[in-house]
Amino acid sequence: MIRAMYRSSDGKVTAEFPQADIAGALAQPKGLLWVDMISDTPDEKPYEDLLKDQFNFHPLAIDDALRETHVAKVDDWKDYLYLVLHAVEFDAAAERLRARELDVFLGKNYLVTHHEGPIAAVDRVWANCLKEPRHLSRGADHLLYQLIDWMVADYMPTVDALDDAIDEIEADAFPRPTPDVLVRIFRLKRALLNLRRAIGPEREVLNRLARDDYAVIDARDRVYFRDIYDHLVRMVDINESLREQAAGALDTYLSATANRTNEIMKVLTMVNVLFLPISFLAGFFGMNFFGPSIEVTASPVGRILVGGVAALMAATPAAMYLWMRRRRWV
Repeated sequence: MIRAMYRSSDGKVTAEFPQADIAGALAQPKGLLWVDMISDTPDEKPYEDLLKDQFNFHPLAIDDALRETHVAKVDDWKDYLYLVLHAVEFDAAAERLRARELDVFLGKNYLVTHHEGPIAAVDRVWANCLKEPRHLSRGADHLLYQLIDWMVADYMPTVDALDDAIDEIEADAFPRPTPDVLVRIFRLKRALLNLRRAIGPEREVLNRLARDDYAVIDARDRVYFRDIYDHLVRMVDINESLREQAAGALDTYLSATANRTNEIMKVLTMVNVLFLPISFLAGFFGMNFFGPSIEVTASPVGRILVGGVAALMAATPAAMYLWMRRRRWV
């Protein structure tokens, strides 16, 4: 799907701008054209033809935008900039983070965006521009700032959701160290790693936009990109803190599992120790000292001996248990 929006030099905004008039709009230096391409089909030919024939972008830049996936970057092609940015989405139910690539071409009087599937920040800025045309009055570079600003603003709910998920896992790790908890920990660690891969390079892109001299960015607008850069620096720090919390949750899980194993081994050892004297006495008095024809219970003395042995077998584990309690082993 291809949609276009155009603001003429007199301030009139056309929401559904026809593709046939794009060449004429590009020839107006005081106008502003925004073309948004959403790849909803495998066929990229219409987008390629539009980028090549109408905008005359370099084939390498077109190939990067349509066919390859990159980390965040900015390429200066003199008359325009090609940027790769990322929007992130966190699925709290599956505990998975997905990064959506946004390819941007920025010129003096136009902005071209390309992405697969809808991106909330793009739709929000598009709706704001239709509702308030003043958002288009400050040029294409300021429109790019608004787009990146909303994308970075959407990072914060993702970070909050990750923080809540880690807190929940930490609460479950110690009392219930089940294998499911371990799987959730590794899912969150992978999500945090993906978030780091998204915002780390993007921070460097914003640093370049805020400091480098580009022909298509007004020097007065660099301060806005510097503000986004500061937000991303804070996001990187928060991400590192969350990674440390996830590592701490893993340590908690391993400690809880080790403690649980120790408790199990403690109980089994105690049972073994309590039954050890019983086994010894049963084995000792079960031996036939006087030959197979002698029956111990045939005489009163023998019956007393058997009773005494039975009492000793019952009393010895009880005495050992009390001794263990006194030493605070159980």
